Amino acid sequence: MDTSNSLKSDFSVSGKSRVRRAAKRASYRREDIYRLVDELKLGHIGFTQDGEVIVIPMTVWRHGDFLYFHVPNKSRLQKLLESGQQVCISFARYDEWVLAKSAYHHSANYRSVVLFCRGERVQNPKEFDTIFASIIEDIEPGRWSQVRTPSVQERKGTALMRLTIAEGSFKSRRGAPSDNKEDLDLPVWSGAKPACPFS
Repeated sequence: MDTSNSLKSDFSVSGKSRVRRAAKRASYRREDIYRLVDELKLGHIGFTQDGEVIVIPMTVWRHGDFLYFHVPNKSRLQKLLESGQQVCISFARYDEWVLAKSAYHHSANYRSVVLFCRGERVQNPKEFDTIFASIIEDIEPGRWSQVRTPSVQERKGTALMRLTIAEGSFKSRRGAPSDNKEDLDLPVWSGAKPACPFS
């Protein structure tokens, strides 16, 4: 993803985005947040509709300091964002299971991001092509020049949404189990094992 203007500063923090539990594991640096977003490109978008909470997993990618995703034209997410409502997007990956000598101290080594965003539809045709090219080129460099670009009908039927990140946080855990001293002699293995050994 484009990083030319993307590491200017930390994100702002409020009571909504501040990490309280295990706060020492948190970061508000764009570099940490963007790295995980760029790696995963799968975000869970949360919003409210008619008093109900809804979360939808979607392909979400970054270009510069903006996030993008696309939906059918006139979809509920498009209408919601165009009405000014904020959405919450989370990205998370479990890297390892952390097995301790006590049941209580079992954990996971993970990386996660929570972002609060507002958005609008991309109207400029040049930006439309640039942003779609960015995700296709990231998946396979050189592919955009080989494939057919979107037709007029496809452009009309697609709403490409640009999200501005208002605030957000990154949180991670790494390392060995946090075993109690009195448990260290228990005859059971402890350590970290891959969460997805076949991926």
